[in-house]
Amino acid sequence: MAAVTSSFSLSTLSQCSQRKNLSFSSSTRFLGTNSDSFRLGPNFSLLYVAVRASDSASRVVVRCSSSLSDIPTVSETKLGFLKAYKRPIPSIYNSVLQELIVQHHLMRYKRSYQYDPVFALGFVTVYDQLMEGYPSDEDRDAIFQAYINALKEDPEQYRADAQKLEEWARAQNSTSLIEFSSREGEVEGILKDIAERAGAKGNFSYSRFFAIGLFRLLELANAMEPTILEKLCAALNVDKRSVDRDLDVYRNLLSKLVQAKELLREYVDREKKKREERSEPQKANEAITKCLGQQQISALK
Repeated sequence: MAAVTSSFSLSTLSQCSQRKNLSFSSSTRFLGTNSDSFRLGPNFSLLYVAVRASDSASRVVVRCSSSLSDIPTVSETKLGFLKAYKRPIPSIYNSVLQELIVQHHLMRYKRSYQYDPVFALGFVTVYDQLMEGYPSDEDRDAIFQAYINALKEDPEQYRADAQKLEEWARAQNSTSLIEFSSREGEVEGILKDIAERAGAKGNFSYSRFFAIGLFRLLELANAMEPTILEKLCAALNVDKRSVDRDLDVYRNLLSKLVQAKELLREYVDREKKKREERSEPQKANEAITKCLGQQQISALK
């Protein structure tokens, strides 16, 4: 099992620009399981998330649930997204988003679903990494809004909770991060609740977005030593081996996604250059026609 080291940083993954043979097979998994996966296009497996949560009340975690009669279909959720965001989305991003929303729908409408701020941080981190380099920041934000709204959740809450945890983590260090249980505070309360539910054996369901949320906390606290991750997982009653596995797969597949987006940018640049080259003769003809027209007008005068 590959260990997570200080050389692995989510914020620097997008810098991986070395060229490799991009062969994405259906066996390649990104945060997936043996039976479920999320694919980028027909042959690139990208993401699977499954979350179950406790029926018990939480002092800091928001609980969301729906009766079976209230559960929309996957098609209705996807249609809601398309209605909320009607502009065309480049195929490399659209393929990811369409598959992602299907898997998120299945998680969202589980009977035991419970909103989790650390999970929200993980989702926001994944979304921002996947959509990095999108042609328009305004459109990227609008897509996020449409996506979360289609799942009948609050995009502002996702962003606010992610920002809250990020700000808290920036103020921590290796020691304070893993000693959250001995202190009071809003984020400390969130982590204590997670530890209590995870320690109940059956009252908490580990998820891949949750793993990414944890690692984001470590990254922002500049606590990248593998031993710190191990201690944090122990404090939260989470299996570190699962976290290591999911983070390693996430890193590798995200690097391939970065390369794919680089190829897309190169393609867009080439097409733009071709259009400009094709337009030059037309512009020249228009200039000549305009010049001849002015000469004719001058001759008539």
